[in-house]
Amino acid sequence: MVTRSPELPGHSGDSPGTAWTIAGTLAVFPALERLDSLAPGVVVGLRALGDAAARCGVVEIDPELADTAAFCAAYSSPPAASANCVVVTGKRGGESRYAACLVLATTRADVNGVVRRRLDVRKASFAAMDDAVALTGMAYGGITPVGLPADWPILLDPAVAATAELIIGSGIRRSKLLVPGSVLAALPGAEVIEGLGLPTGS
Repeated sequence: MVTRSPELPGHSGDSPGTAWTIAGTLAVFPALERLDSLAPGVVVGLRALGDAAARCGVVEIDPELADTAAFCAAYSSPPAASANCVVVTGKRGGESRYAACLVLATTRADVNGVVRRRLDVRKASFAAMDDAVALTGMAYGGITPVGLPADWPILLDPAVAATAELIIGSGIRRSKLLVPGSVLAALPGAEVIEGLGLPTGS
């Protein structure tokens, strides 16, 4: 007996990858059917989502085009539908504290305001590339909130949580995940924080 995969939002079961409004020229496939296109830790995080995982898609891309601006230009995907995940760190009493911040690509994270206060540190900054890669098990430029260390808070701007379709990293540079903002807001450790995302010119 043949069973059809659960349909994704904006996805036709008969023509995978043609109906997501944010996918541009890319074909979208159910993420659970393309686990080889995700970092191992992301696979674990995706499976932990339960039924919500069926609402996630994946696209395969040129790894040289993984950076958001290049990706959007090459594949005709709207920048406002991409969310960037950055790892932020600060110290308190000699202890390093980490958080992941997810903001729309058209904004930037308020690292030394909102994030610093949330981490309760004197100064917050972006984690060094080598540290971010080692701690997450993900490729730089592909870090995503799905499958991060369990004790990290995942801070989301309200605009991310409210967006119906988003493109985020997959843990590697040769693919992207497509997810509803509501799924991201329901991740373990996720917190929706007002004012996290600032206009890029501010």
